[in-house]
Amino acid sequence: MLPLHTPEDFKRVIETVLLVAAEPVPLSELKRLFDQEFDDDTWHALLDDLRRDWSGRGVDLVRLASGWRFQTRPEYLVFIDRLKNEKAPKYSRAVMETLAIIAYRQPVTRGDIEEIRGVAVSPSILKTLEARSWIDAVGHRDAPGRPALYATTPTFLDDLGLRSLTELPPLNEIERVMDLGQSTITEAFALETARSEGSGTAGAGNTGTG
Repeated sequence: MLPLHTPEDFKRVIETVLLVAAEPVPLSELKRLFDQEFDDDTWHALLDDLRRDWSGRGVDLVRLASGWRFQTRPEYLVFIDRLKNEKAPKYSRAVMETLAIIAYRQPVTRGDIEEIRGVAVSPSILKTLEARSWIDAVGHRDAPGRPALYATTPTFLDDLGLRSLTELPPLNEIERVMDLGQSTITEAFALETARSEGSGTAGAGNTGTG
């Protein structure tokens, strides 16, 4: 067993685990790494120190809705995209509008979405968002027919690099980006989230490094 004595030893283990993790790692899972028991303040001190170690590099250590992970800084995504064989999926304006309504008005029913958009919502739109694990049915409204209530998921927050819904950029900014014809989730939601981070109002919005 590798001897662990100093904070640098513990940080190196945490760093290694987070670099190879495919998904964000919650603190409860990180606590399983060591035989020693640390209180939450010590854990946050280790993670914050590790985050500072990586400051100014191509990836950041960030805390998301589901846990901690290393993720690419927004300005470097264009270079990573050049090595990808598959382009990021693009979504129709109807899909984006539906997702925006759910994100900002949740929980909502299909009828709520149709009332706000002023047009019928195709079942395929909701299925697309569910298949991407961005939304899920979280219950049913106590009304005739007991329609399903939809809300966003932790995966939605993780994919945007957010810890909570309070970090979403203003809705009018999302609408402005969609009006410009940007049709991918990262171009719309995440772009404005990254801009908000620059003004100190929200977290970074970008895809993870794996």
